[in-house]
Amino acid sequence: MPSKYSIHTHTAPHRFKTVTKSGIIAWEEGCIKCAVCVKTRCVYGVYDNRNLDPLQMIDSIDNECMNCLRCVQGCPKELIHKSLNPEYQALGDPYWSPDIISKLWYQAETGRIPVSGAGYPGPFSGPGFDSMWTDMSEIVRPTRDGIHGREYISTAIDLGRTARHISLNDEGMLERDYSQIYDIPLPIILKMPAFGVINGDIIKGWVMAAKRLGTLMALPQEMINSAPDDSDPWLIPMISPEESRTYAIPEETRIAEVPWSEERAGVIEGIERAYSSLLISVRIPMDEKVEEKALSLARNGVSIIHLEAAENGLFMDEGKQYLKDGIRSVHLKLVEAGIRDEITLLASGGIAMAEHVAKAIICGVDAVLIDFPILIALECRMCRRCTKGLECPVEIDRASPSWVASRVANLVGAWHNQLLEVMGAMGIRDARRLRGEVGRAMFFEELDRATFGSMGEVEDCELE
Repeated sequence: MPSKYSIHTHTAPHRFKTVTKSGIIAWEEGCIKCAVCVKTRCVYGVYDNRNLDPLQMIDSIDNECMNCLRCVQGCPKELIHKSLNPEYQALGDPYWSPDIISKLWYQAETGRIPVSGAGYPGPFSGPGFDSMWTDMSEIVRPTRDGIHGREYISTAIDLGRTARHISLNDEGMLERDYSQIYDIPLPIILKMPAFGVINGDIIKGWVMAAKRLGTLMALPQEMINSAPDDSDPWLIPMISPEESRTYAIPEETRIAEVPWSEERAGVIEGIERAYSSLLISVRIPMDEKVEEKALSLARNGVSIIHLEAAENGLFMDEGKQYLKDGIRSVHLKLVEAGIRDEITLLASGGIAMAEHVAKAIICGVDAVLIDFPILIALECRMCRRCTKGLECPVEIDRASPSWVASRVANLVGAWHNQLLEVMGAMGIRDARRLRGEVGRAMFFEELDRATFGSMGEVEDCELE
């Protein structure tokens, strides 16, 4: 049995004070000067350490407050209040919500799972992955404890094409090499986000994190030169068809990616002739024809298929279907064709939380690529000022590579621990076994249809 894979995390403090969900409003007018003021009795001493940051105009008591509400309840004149922070509510967008962003910040800083004593605050139903619940029937068994349990749980996955059969020669030896499969210790690959204040130091930090984690980093070919010199085995060059004949792929590179296009066959053949040991991944935009495209690629010998959705997890054409649905449809199409086990299926777009990793694998992929989470780990607020040519409010481009690497390693470490927890609670000890295991999940749409489908469709009617 291989040694247990673990990610060692270390606290990587924020460079800027975080935007908190709520703030303290302390009115002085009407104060009766209590002999024992509730502010001096704060067990966390947040009022004693009060300090206004002139750069961000943020009061330290808002950041250090632990939300025990003792001062709010104890002030006899009710002069202290907690209020929602409008700056917090303005973070991100409807998909990359303030709660998601703040949790990613916490994980990138501490490397820990964000556990709330107030219980699960998220939705129990909704679009995309929110309409999916995982089976936790084994959670009562102490040996199934993913992080601290005695049972070995593997999160390793294989990348490449598996042969349907092997052939031996007269001497009993393999007729050809069947070993063109690479394994990584966790089903998470890093990917360059579509926007952000990104420079050479940021890319260097991301690649350093990929190397530390033992995973891969997908980069556009023009960004490859920004990576450290010894990082070729951990890079996935994303090559455009126009550049495939002029771009030299580093010798130690194991996987290269090309986008879906009409010229893809010639591009793939040219790369394979020049680099016989290289695995080729083809990136398909998630749209209504994704099933046919994936099946065509698989039948033509492509090793890895990458399904790419929009940044909010929706299809790229009309945006009415979600990544979850696309993964399931492609996976089942390949299963029906009897070739699913021969290829590797990846997915990206809208992977925003640790639970999305496990849910995407259950739907049918082998691994996911994460892009914006590794940008948010650097304190990005998803404000998109950079797309308008405005300065980044947290100066991401001034971050050091070592800090970037630590933050991303912490984030992935927290996600890895959560994957172990989910797998342990489900009684699954190998991530490969989790793939396509829809019997360990429930889908709202299917439950709703099974429960209320016989009642017919709801029709609008006008009351007379």
